[in-house]
Amino acid sequence: MNTPFGNSITTAEHAIAMMFAVARQIPEADASTRAGKWEKSKFMGVEITRKTLGIIGCGNIGSIVASRALGLQMKVVAYDPFLSHERAEKLGVTKVETVEELLPLADFVTLHLPKTEKTANLLSADRVKLMKPGARLVNCARGGLVDEVAVAEALHSGALAGAAFDVFDVEPATDNPLFTAPNVVCTPHLGAATSEAQENVALQVAEQMSDYLMKGAISNAINAPSVTAEEAPILKPWITLAEMIGGFAGQVTENAIKEIEIEYVGRVGELNLTPLTSALTAALMKPLVGEGGVNMVSAPIVARERGVKIAETRKDAQGAYGSYIRLIVTTETQTRSVAGTVFSDGKPRFIQIKGIGLEASPQPFMLYTTNDVAPGYIGALGMKLGALGVNIATFALGRAEKGGEAIALLGVDAQLGADTLAEIGALPQVTQAKALSF
Repeated sequence: MNTPFGNSITTAEHAIAMMFAVARQIPEADASTRAGKWEKSKFMGVEITRKTLGIIGCGNIGSIVASRALGLQMKVVAYDPFLSHERAEKLGVTKVETVEELLPLADFVTLHLPKTEKTANLLSADRVKLMKPGARLVNCARGGLVDEVAVAEALHSGALAGAAFDVFDVEPATDNPLFTAPNVVCTPHLGAATSEAQENVALQVAEQMSDYLMKGAISNAINAPSVTAEEAPILKPWITLAEMIGGFAGQVTENAIKEIEIEYVGRVGELNLTPLTSALTAALMKPLVGEGGVNMVSAPIVARERGVKIAETRKDAQGAYGSYIRLIVTTETQTRSVAGTVFSDGKPRFIQIKGIGLEASPQPFMLYTTNDVAPGYIGALGMKLGALGVNIATFALGRAEKGGEAIALLGVDAQLGADTLAEIGALPQVTQAKALSF
């Protein structure tokens, strides 16, 4: 978990402090005065009142900066693709649609957004040239959002009047082109460095962990969607079921997946589907990308990066089960489906595989086979497993129709090895044999 709100005020205040410092050249004036020079005329500053502040990223921290700036009688313009016009009006800021529109308007520019693939080098050399002549830049967000070389050059040429950086592309920043540029204020990533912020962060993460351990609530997790304390006990068995269904499909799928469709039927469709879809997709993708390559947050992104289309549908209750989840996986060669439900005892069950009905409880280790319907298969499979020293814990069967395809899902005591699977697969009735683990 992270704590996005515990240090918001502290970081916002640091950005305002940096803006004051660069507007009045306070660090340089301090150093000069301490050196006994008394260079009063050298440090001509500018007022902040009635200046325009351009905020790039008007989320949690950016909105606090906006409120402080308005209190200083600044005009505030903001660029944030997620900022609605209604929210902008409530904050008292003017929303602009592009960074290019904001930069020529602002006497001061401050950044408050995360570093992602889309935001890296957001303030590029070309965009630095669009800044208002004599403007001042503040970055207390993340290193790598700004082309630091371009900013240093603009400061040396006089195109920009000053800059204040708390974060740098490479940290610790022991050498940086900004260090030799005029009117630059640099601090060593102090945005969250107040006693109040550290206490708030500690309290927030402790409360979040307590809510998770005591109530199952998940908030601000980096590897799982948020779940409220009220939702947690209801969602928990359905999340287990979603992981079971996704894990089954991921382990039996051998070709590249093109599309997945998740059907939420009955009352499960009324729940918060985000953690269900995330859990199912993560379990589906793990056998394909490895355990460390995906989690509940990254799974939908990983799937889409691999060209997998994800669709969700909600349906009214139908069939013998009042509520269930069905996953339909389309690969380059076939379409496969698997469905499951949660019984009144709170335990998940498989209820359908490949359109064939059966009822099976998930076990830590399982054997899944598809076979031709023929007399003697159950006995042949049992004899083979007995000869191989494999103990059967549970046994579920289903078939499409008389003389058609059949499936078997067995719980076993230990993970089946490749040699054991090969011998099972050699049985004349068997068309596929897969070892599963949950």
